[in-house]
Amino acid sequence: MSSPAPTTPFTRSAENAPELAASWALRPSVMLWSALVLASAIGGLVVFKLVQLNALLGLLAAIAVITLQQARSLLVTPLPLVQRELAEILPVGVQRECLLRFRSQCAASLEIEVHDGHPGLFEVEGLPHRFTLDQDREAVLRYLLTPTERGEHAFSDCQVRMHSSLKWLTRKAYLPARQSLKVYPNFAPLAKLALIGAEQASRVVGAHIKRKRGDGTEFQQLREYRAGDTMRQIEWKASQRMGKLISREYQEERNQKLILSLDTGRRMLARDGELSHFDHTLNASLVVAHMALRQGDAVGLQVLGQESRFVAPRRGLGTIDQFLNTVFDVRAECVATDYLKMFDDLSRRQTRRALILLITNIRDEDIEDVLAAVIQLRRKHLVCIASLREDVLEHSQQLHVETVEQALTGAAVAGYLQRRERAHERLRSAGVDILDVNCKELPAALVEHYLRVKRSGRL
Repeated sequence: MSSPAPTTPFTRSAENAPELAASWALRPSVMLWSALVLASAIGGLVVFKLVQLNALLGLLAAIAVITLQQARSLLVTPLPLVQRELAEILPVGVQRECLLRFRSQCAASLEIEVHDGHPGLFEVEGLPHRFTLDQDREAVLRYLLTPTERGEHAFSDCQVRMHSSLKWLTRKAYLPARQSLKVYPNFAPLAKLALIGAEQASRVVGAHIKRKRGDGTEFQQLREYRAGDTMRQIEWKASQRMGKLISREYQEERNQKLILSLDTGRRMLARDGELSHFDHTLNASLVVAHMALRQGDAVGLQVLGQESRFVAPRRGLGTIDQFLNTVFDVRAECVATDYLKMFDDLSRRQTRRALILLITNIRDEDIEDVLAAVIQLRRKHLVCIASLREDVLEHSQQLHVETVEQALTGAAVAGYLQRRERAHERLRSAGVDILDVNCKELPAALVEHYLRVKRSGRL
């Protein structure tokens, strides 16, 4: 997923009229305030008759004349034009360079201080920036931008401050440069996986599956017997005709279906590292979807929250683009997860048998709803639940206990983990595969489980 860097035009637009009114705003600088303080000090000397009144009046008149001249010069100076060059789609958490081109419209050099109207939550390096814009020339400003949240964002106008020649006054102005921007999950790892083979890609992700050559579920071809072939692989009729042992070679079926079901409830708001659990879930889902699509399977996506979204299973790596366009602005919400609604909606939408991978965080208070939903879903589908475990739990168990408070915390964590494991055991007893993993382990666990199910022929 990439797009060319669009540019905002060197033009003004009617929608910027309110901001353009601010371009007439003049503010005194430190230099002007210093001149006024000096005049006040001289005024004190006039009181004590150490300085003539005419001298003070002459100084004030000079300050007023110079200030008016500086103000007039700033107000009649044409504003520079700005053009922003930045891709319309960026990956979250990845630093990118943003380029601002300024073009002068006046016959004199301008000293300018720039601050771009980037989204407030983004991390920025290189702003504000001060430079001199020479007459009838173009200047280029580069700064670094790191999107920190997925979704649709917008740049406002570029804010500049122009200084008068004596630096007594500054003029604040907004240069039209509004631009929309979409922040997607980081798809760079997928691009790396696309450059290597499927088997190597699974190892890069961290999945470890021992594969025996020719031991799949779908007939591929006949070949000569090789050491290690099982008895069931031998084609006896062909062996009799050829006068030597002939084996059947199999490959994994390429017409299976995988549904990724993502929880957006309040527990997915937990954060491990810089990303929320939902962001980790989304990234891992894209990895396993990419692996399944390369295997020739159809992959679908379900996101349940206040706004449910569903992508029916389809084949081809172009499916990844559809997933990104569907969920790039989805965030976890501070609401309880309705597992019954999630599975009921999925069973109505997906009638053909599929592997359902639900990524959530199971607690003991959820178990009754989850069991009731899973029992209904397992009548047609193979269900696996990846239950995310917070890193803080493991860290708490590893701490050396020195105080009563630490001991109580450790006991509470141990009790919580025991209840969590009992909930998982109840689901396993109902025939559900459970992956108890943290965020770092999630991508490898999903890929490994998918490949194991595929090669075992359980679908």
